[in-house]
Order: sequence, then C-alpha cells, then structure tokens
Amino acid sequence: MSTAAATATTTRTLPALNRPVAVLGAVAAALIANLIIWGIGEAAGGSFTTNTDGKVSDVAPGGVILMSVVPLLIGLTAAVLISYKWTGVLRVAAVVGSVLSIATIGMTLTAGFDTASTIALSLMHVVLVPAMVIALEGVRRHIAEQ
Repeated sequence: MSTAAATATTTRTLPALNRPVAVLGAVAAALIANLIIWGIGEAAGGSFTTNTDGKVSDVAPGGVILMSVVPLLIGLTAAVLISYKWTGVLRVAAVVGSVLSIATIGMTLTAGFDTASTIALSLMHVVLVPAMVIALEGVRRHIAEQ
C-alpha cells in the first residue's frame, strides 16, 4: 500500500502597504537593523572614528541614526508622493535607491575607518536595500489593489 504525501506549496508575497506605513516602517526597520549592526561592530572592537586632515570624526551612534533615517526618509517620501501621478516611479526608485546605497559603500571604504567599523558601516548601506525594495513594492501592491 502506498501513500502519497500531500505537498503544500506556499507562496510568500509582500503585503500591500499604504504609503505612510511603508515609509515609516522601512525607516524604522532600517534604523533598528543598523543600530544592531553598530552594536555588533562596536562589540567587535570598531571605534567608528576616522581621522581626516587631523580632525577626528565619530560617526556613531548619531551618524548611524542620521545617515540611516534622512536619506531613506527623503527618498521614500519623494517616491511615494510621485506615485500618486506615476506608479512606475516606485520600481525606478527601488533600483536607483538600491544602486546609490551600494555605490556609497565606496565612501566608507576610503574614509579610513578601522576594519570592524568599515565592515559594519558597509553592511548598514546594504540593509537599506531590502528596506527600500519591500516598502516600495508594498506601496505598488497597495495601488494595484485599489
């Protein structure tokens, strides 16, 4: 006697998100993730300081908060506002924002941070990518459902 096991296929999709929830949720999620990465980097011995022209600059935690929140908040807000007239901007913004986030890792690599700080700060740039993509795709799905 043979039995066939029923296999259930589950399809995971991103939820539809209204504009404020998408923007604020993405910013909060990225900020929390980046603060966790900062904590791990600090525990690994990262100083998060750089010396430029004899001036020491400390980028954490204030810089982490500022550089996590401000660019993401401005970019996502601009994209969702434009999406009232042109929905296609959401996919364009996801690509452009992701490319800019990854490209700006170059500035971190050349800033003269110690290894632990460089790795942590670079990962913080990467964290912004899924936050942007999920938020913007969620808004796109919300618009499509209406």
